[in-house]
Amino acid sequence: MKFSASNIIGLVHKYNVPGPRYTSYPTALQLTDSFDQGLIEENCSERRTEPRQISLYFHIPFCFSLCWYCGCTKIITTNQDRGDIYLGYLEKEMLLLKETLHPESDVHQIHFGGGTPTFLSPEQLRKLGELIRSTFTIHQDAEFSVEIDPRRVGDDHIIALKEIGCNRASLGVQDTNEEVQQAIHRIQPFGLTKNVAELLRKHGISHINVDLIYGLPKQTIASFKKSIDDVLSMDPDRFAIYSYAHIPSVMPSQKLLNESDLPSTEEKLSLLVFAVNYLTRAGYTYIGMDHFAKEGDELSIALREGTLHRNFQGYSTRAELEMIGLGMSSISQNEDLYTQNEKNLSSYYELLDSGKLPVKKVLRLSNEDKIRKKVIMEIMCRGEINYDSFLNETGLIFHDKFHDELERLKEPESDGLLHLMNNGFRITSTGRLFLRNIAMVFDDYLTQKHHKSAYSKTV
Repeated sequence: MKFSASNIIGLVHKYNVPGPRYTSYPTALQLTDSFDQGLIEENCSERRTEPRQISLYFHIPFCFSLCWYCGCTKIITTNQDRGDIYLGYLEKEMLLLKETLHPESDVHQIHFGGGTPTFLSPEQLRKLGELIRSTFTIHQDAEFSVEIDPRRVGDDHIIALKEIGCNRASLGVQDTNEEVQQAIHRIQPFGLTKNVAELLRKHGISHINVDLIYGLPKQTIASFKKSIDDVLSMDPDRFAIYSYAHIPSVMPSQKLLNESDLPSTEEKLSLLVFAVNYLTRAGYTYIGMDHFAKEGDELSIALREGTLHRNFQGYSTRAELEMIGLGMSSISQNEDLYTQNEKNLSSYYELLDSGKLPVKKVLRLSNEDKIRKKVIMEIMCRGEINYDSFLNETGLIFHDKFHDELERLKEPESDGLLHLMNNGFRITSTGRLFLRNIAMVFDDYLTQKHHKSAYSKTV
């Protein structure tokens, strides 16, 4: 696979429009705070009926300092005592959640996200690990990943993470160039990052992911190549190279960035094309969207075998798991219901003090949602649709169900983004850069008159 930025500049001007990232369908914007509490009770009752395999996500919202580009739900503070209070409320939420689970349910995946999970001290991390293991049954082969800010981590943190079962770490890097780091208010010398990777391996946490961002102020092809080369020297298993989403109307801290330093649309595209070409030559599989993995990694294997999955955390190999989020703002999802916790910390605490699960928003998936979700996730995870498989799984004839959508696909086909065939369609190599746009054709909410939109550009 090799892309040429010059060949697709025209396509970018045409297709670079606001659109969802499709970590879910329907998207999180469709959740509503107007819901019947009976939906939550019904969902909890359903959980109790049989054992479930579960993925637990813990949102740790605290950060020591503000990164100006960041779009995460976060609280800036240097007071680590707030971590103790937060853990006390996570314990309350865990105990309430346990009551909704069948006793034989077990946890196959754990992820700490944020914010900055390593805002917590080593002692606080140990306490959280103990709470999890005393409350839930953890499968012996569970994947346990933690997002790490290398600026705030030493031996003691990593030893604590290993003791509580962490076996995969995701290092936030974003860019290793000092000028870029100054522009985004995140100073992080690469030597410090590399040292953390070495400490992780030293203490037995050998699976390492690295996060970079393209489209940041002051970035150039030359500087971004250096950032990728720096990270390649750490030999990570996976790269996530996210597109910077500049939406200051939604993320006020982004107003602190100098917009004149942001790369143009063409320059941003060139950064993405460079990353895809460079990393595939370096032996990484382009999973899709913004993910890359070594050829022997679980993500690459899942892509080849057609079992790749996508959820609110991004690409995953565990499609069978019900994802349950704990902590303020976290999202849970199963086949029928999406829920999101209260985003306001004091309100999150108040709901738990009253003995209630801290759910603020809910979406119950309709049959139409489920059908369209299947199509959109096949596009995002496999890059193709097979009409016979769709008929076998849904009882619906694709051409009849999606006649109008197929008509709308003729234009991206003429632009070389996909091939329409008698028994389905397949995304081309060029089309993989525009997966979001192709998926948007099947998004029923985008056509609704009162649709809420706060999406980033698709490139």
